Amino acid sequence: MESWMANVLSVFLISVIVTGVLIPQILLIAFRKQLFDVPDERKIHQGVVPRLGGIAFVPAIFLSIAFVAGVNAMLYKNQIFMALGQIPLQLCFGLCALMLMYLVGMADDLVGVRYRAKFLAQIIAGVLIVMSGLVVDDLHGFFFLGILPLPVAWVLTVIALVLIVNAVNLIDGIDGLASGLCGIALLFFGIVFFAVDEMVYSLIAFAAFGTLVPFFYYNVFGEAKVKKKIFMGDTGALTTGVVLSILVVKICMIPRINIVEMNPIVLAYSPLIVPCFDVVRVYLHRVRAGRNPFLPDKCHIHHKMLALGMNQRVVMPIILLISVVFVVCNIILSQYINSTIIMLIDIVMWILFNMWLTRAIKARERRFHISVENQYK
Repeated sequence: MESWMANVLSVFLISVIVTGVLIPQILLIAFRKQLFDVPDERKIHQGVVPRLGGIAFVPAIFLSIAFVAGVNAMLYKNQIFMALGQIPLQLCFGLCALMLMYLVGMADDLVGVRYRAKFLAQIIAGVLIVMSGLVVDDLHGFFFLGILPLPVAWVLTVIALVLIVNAVNLIDGIDGLASGLCGIALLFFGIVFFAVDEMVYSLIAFAAFGTLVPFFYYNVFGEAKVKKKIFMGDTGALTTGVVLSILVVKICMIPRINIVEMNPIVLAYSPLIVPCFDVVRVYLHRVRAGRNPFLPDKCHIHHKMLALGMNQRVVMPIILLISVVFVVCNIILSQYINSTIIMLIDIVMWILFNMWLTRAIKARERRFHISVENQYK
């Protein structure tokens, strides 16, 4: 166990270092080639900012895991290679799904990709995950359901991937929000996998978490004026989303007895409540308003909080704290009540919070005699 702890920490640290080295080089190339995210009426940032930060993520994950596995083999332990050898299909098809999202995201950041093409690519990535043998085939009593028929499990797995990937991509609206929420989820999943002796997945989670640490610094504290600020872009959002999807599906496959009576479904969805609940609410809002659900607007949770007059440096930590509170409360509640009731409580709390935000926005309009666009509401 001590050697695995060393492996996990090494992967995390190497991932941090590699990403920290790559991002300044990406910034240099982006400014030389003028590859910027230009502000518009929907975007909040000021000044030109490169959106290619996510290009560093996949190389950092690969290099960190490969290097630690190589050193592990040189020391005649071979723990990592033996563990990897037990999941060949998951490794091969998982890498295919990751690379597909990485390339699609890069293409979107550089030249633009239509939303229909991205949606199709996400479905293909979901099918690849299913082909790897990772499927949500047991709901562990969630909505009073257990083992699912394979066709249903396949469809549910693809839907889960598409939902999570889009949730990560669409929540990336203010500095540090997407990377912060994903960082919380990856750290949580890494600890869970380490606790249940799924070391390969713990390595993947901590390697991905390591990429977000230096990115968060450049994204939140970097200044556009001195060419030190960067966005993850679709490259980072799609690749991080597919990594999270793989980890979520794998957690759903863990036997309940291995995690001290905690429901795996609760563990899987709790760290992603904020982005996933928000994307579902936004999609339903767009459909109800007669708008295309796939086209961007300004009705996400962070937009509503900004409409209250908050600064994005205040909004971001508040939303991250909300995510942590959901995780902690769900873990505690899972010891005592059914997972379905926990989900219903989460949904009710999310609806009530959004209703309060809408009323607060209207009250602010009346108080200051200002008009906030209807799409915030």
